[in-house]
Amino acid sequence: MLEADRSTASPFGIPPPAYRLPAGTRLGAVQLLVGDLRASLAYYEDVIGLRPRTVEKDRATLASHHDERPLLELQTRPGVTRAHRGAYGLYHFAILLPERAHLGRFASHLASLGIHAGMADHLVSESLYLWDPDGLGIEVYADRPRTAWRTDGQQVAMSTDPLDIADVMAAGAGGSWDGAPADTTKGHVHLHVASLEQAEAFYHRGLGFDKTVWTYPGALFMAAAGYHHHVGTNVWSSGPAPADNEAQLLDWELLVPSADDVAAVGESLRAAGYQSRQTPTGLFTADPWQTRIRILPRNS
Repeated sequence: MLEADRSTASPFGIPPPAYRLPAGTRLGAVQLLVGDLRASLAYYEDVIGLRPRTVEKDRATLASHHDERPLLELQTRPGVTRAHRGAYGLYHFAILLPERAHLGRFASHLASLGIHAGMADHLVSESLYLWDPDGLGIEVYADRPRTAWRTDGQQVAMSTDPLDIADVMAAGAGGSWDGAPADTTKGHVHLHVASLEQAEAFYHRGLGFDKTVWTYPGALFMAAAGYHHHVGTNVWSSGPAPADNEAQLLDWELLVPSADDVAAVGESLRAAGYQSRQTPTGLFTADPWQTRIRILPRNS
């Protein structure tokens, strides 16, 4: 039986009963299916502030400025229609900015463009919410210092409170928004699912994430290495899964420190009864709602 890894102990959360994702685990790029590649590129460059890294006829990758690591991969094909809101799979993907000042400058940038964003204070972080040209959800956020995170029993304390946007924008005063800065990362993905019990079985017992928040109404949050959450799941929508011709999340990357860690994730998935497929670069699997995950070593 796989042994649980207690080396990434945090002051909150419930480790999985067997395999536990190691310290150094993080998220990589998300891959989206979009209807109009040119329109999506313009949005993610001009509004979100990402930089096109490669552009081909039917696909493109984007990164932050001064960083070559892809954060977003776009793919298109003929006949793709707007996303079905509430389909299983993507609720939103989240771009994590390095500092609160960057979030303030981003908020001022949106205001200068006349773009309205949703807003929330989650206690551990402060967030802005947007939708791309295909209706796919995006969160842009900044974390509060970990020393400011609170616990509620074994859980990290998270909420959805009004955001003090004036104070956030004041934090960015004196600087301009010049696009997503270096050290911008993919913070988390948040997914619509049909069952929190099945989500727990796959992401917690199979992939090896800690449970970090489990009493938030209709949601379950999970993370590795003491983070507040790398994966959010919710049952706020009744689905169904997106049709093949609808804009959607195609897959997202889970980056672990080494090839040995990739193999350990594969073994954990098999032990929990889930299938995976070895690829030349890593491992490929899917959750019970066919949201696909690429598990790769960070040095690939």
